[in-house]
Amino acid sequence: MSAPVICFGQQPCGFFPKRFLAAKIFTARRLQQELGGEIVFFYHDSDHDPRETTTILRFIRTGEAMRLNFSFANKIQRKWTPLYLKKVLPDWQANTTRQLPAYVDKHWAAVFKNIAATNVADFCLEMYRAMGLLEGLRVVRSSDPAVRRMACDIPEFFVDIPFVGETVRARAVAGAFKLHEGGDCHMTLPLVDFTKEQVSPARDTRLRWMQSVVHCTHYVAGLGEQAYLCRDDAPEITFINRDEIDRHDEAYTEIPA
Repeated sequence: MSAPVICFGQQPCGFFPKRFLAAKIFTARRLQQELGGEIVFFYHDSDHDPRETTTILRFIRTGEAMRLNFSFANKIQRKWTPLYLKKVLPDWQANTTRQLPAYVDKHWAAVFKNIAATNVADFCLEMYRAMGLLEGLRVVRSSDPAVRRMACDIPEFFVDIPFVGETVRARAVAGAFKLHEGGDCHMTLPLVDFTKEQVSPARDTRLRWMQSVVHCTHYVAGLGEQAYLCRDDAPEITFINRDEIDRHDEAYTEIPA
């Protein structure tokens, strides 16, 4: 038998990772201790939703929660550009660095200040790496052209296409490209030719697409994923619920012992 491949997936989920991502990592490491094999982090940095990177921190003195996020270059980048292409603004990093000592240990404020990344997905990944959370893990990114070429064809997907000087992640729907403007409103874009290197999965096809590349034996699922994962798409996978963690949607900022 081949060695186990233990996988979990997550979009960039804050410049400090949300606690539920830390719980997925801890669960995967526990499984690895029991089963052996390797751990794969499927990093879905093709997602475009700016809400994914909202970071909830608490004031050290009062415990009051504060929601922070990246600043974005323009409305198009904020709403529709994939996270691996949303730009990190230097002023945002400098301003946030000045605020962080009110929320986190000064060590993490210094680490944050020294992260060098030009896009949101890279910034988050490098922060998680600097926190030691990714040590020994293999990261597979949904934005990687090589990954996209290897992945299977899927019926529901997004395509990264040019729009008004930016790249946007448009949903392919019934022979058209659409951008979601909120509620039931969508903007329809002209059809253009595209290749597999521009394609990323929709929510309901993500598991099948990912598995065609990763070939995992075990998958650590978060609470939200458990509600929509189509397990019939990958009957060969053993699904494991992530370990419980308190304040799951807040930022993980603990100092390693």
